[in-house]
Amino acid sequence: MATSNEYIEYVCEQIKGVGEIRYKKMFGEFMVYVNNKPVIIVCDNVPYVKKLDCMEEMMKDEQTGYPYKGAKEHYILDIDDIAFCKAVITELEKVTPLPKPRKKKE
Repeated sequence: MATSNEYIEYVCEQIKGVGEIRYKKMFGEFMVYVNNKPVIIVCDNVPYVKKLDCMEEMMKDEQTGYPYKGAKEHYILDIDDIAFCKAVITELEKVTPLPKPRKKKE
């Protein structure tokens, strides 16, 4: 089951106020960007965030899973807990680098 447009809009609404939010359809699912940094991957209507050392304490009680076959293990973000989501996204945005620009084909 692919992520619905309604669900990705809901995810973005839940984290509104943490920065400039946009999403992009990728590999049949979605990536949510905050201030142009990829912070949430949404697959099958489930939001995932990277398992980073700096997130370990904050996310210790959260479920984990794999957003797609071959992916590394991620934390599953409880998107219904708005305050928690905003705290997680704020921390992730601080440590997530901007994507490297793609070189244009000549």
